Amino acid sequence: MDLLLPAASWLMAAAALVSAGACLAARRAVPWQGRQAAVVMAVGMLLMAAGVLDALGGIIWGALLLLSAMLGTMGVRGMPSASACCHRALGSLVMAACMFDSASTSGAGTGVESGHGAHGFDGVLSAFVLVGALGVVGWAVVAPWRRPELHRGGAVRSLTVESWAMAGGVVVMCAGM
Repeated sequence: MDLLLPAASWLMAAAALVSAGACLAARRAVPWQGRQAAVVMAVGMLLMAAGVLDALGGIIWGALLLLSAMLGTMGVRGMPSASACCHRALGSLVMAACMFDSASTSGAGTGVESGHGAHGFDGVLSAFVLVGALGVVGWAVVAPWRRPELHRGGAVRSLTVESWAMAGGVVVMCAGM
């Protein structure tokens, strides 16, 4: 099982890079809010995969993901891309919860309880990550049928790849917790 974890981490990071690349390839079909959220998620998943984040780094990066999720939906109300921006924001929130969950259990196995894991919040974060991952996947499935008129044009292929790559990365992240 330990051999699968590093592979899953890098699969998660690869999915995030594909998602961010597809988002950037869609160019003007994605507003700056969405592009920044995709890039921040990709960098966060790379840092998680590389294992360079300690508990404090996970908390700081989780806070950056929360800020990115808020910026990712700022000013997009009423725009055709609002739904996709909210989908990216949900992915950022799930990833932030995963970062916080990892930071709260970083003392596990050392005999020292650290973070919120000692207070019982660990289960709540894990449940949020699971429900959020299901939400991200569900959104990727339903989005093309919800408003098909928004899924026409040259950027549709890039946005579909981005949506499914993000959903795949979140699922791998959730399974690797």
